[in-house]
Amino acid sequence: MTATAMPILRTAPLRQFDLIAFDWDGTLFDSTAIITRCIQEAVRDVGGTVPSDADASYVIGMGLMAALAHAAPDVPKEKYPLLGERYKHHYTVHQDDISLFAGVLPMLHTLKSRQHFLAVATGKSRRGLDETLARDELQGLFHASRTADETAGKPHPLMLQELMAEFGVPPERLLMIGDTTHDLLMARNAGCPSVGVSYGAHDHADFVALSPLFVAHSVAELQDWLLRNG
Repeated sequence: MTATAMPILRTAPLRQFDLIAFDWDGTLFDSTAIITRCIQEAVRDVGGTVPSDADASYVIGMGLMAALAHAAPDVPKEKYPLLGERYKHHYTVHQDDISLFAGVLPMLHTLKSRQHFLAVATGKSRRGLDETLARDELQGLFHASRTADETAGKPHPLMLQELMAEFGVPPERLLMIGDTTHDLLMARNAGCPSVGVSYGAHDHADFVALSPLFVAHSVAELQDWLLRNG
């Protein structure tokens, strides 16, 4: 009598993160150069000292007014409303020049198919983010989003705290992905792990002190890491 071979049971890999929150500009959206130029033009319009590329790009990810105040410290506070309006003007002119980084859409669809919740945590305004997410190719991809003007600007952890509460996810099950130290510090302030990307606004050498789990140098590297570790 021949013994019946027992079937080999294969289990699906365990998911480490239930919720993955992405920064927008410089992480998913290739907008760093445009935002830097718009900040510089806005400061020039109101008579301030035009910040360098490095100084202007450093503030990307912060709330708009906090970013402009940091980038233009010699502009008096009474001119902040005008400064903000001039930035929005220049951004509106150039917003159609911006596009998703290559590979972002397939990566997001793959993560969603693996049953991850996907969210956006951004320094953009609610209006600005909603206009972007209204694009046909982005509709229905994200389960939730938070913006600086409805919560608190980075690196305050409120965006991530609200997302954790909405989905009932503990800090260790939320992964924050971003291109700036503001993103990674926000994650640390919320008690969440993070991943940095080096192709955005900040020098990735500055990420070391914030202990991200990984630093991706391309969208392809990011997707590969997420599929193996997410």
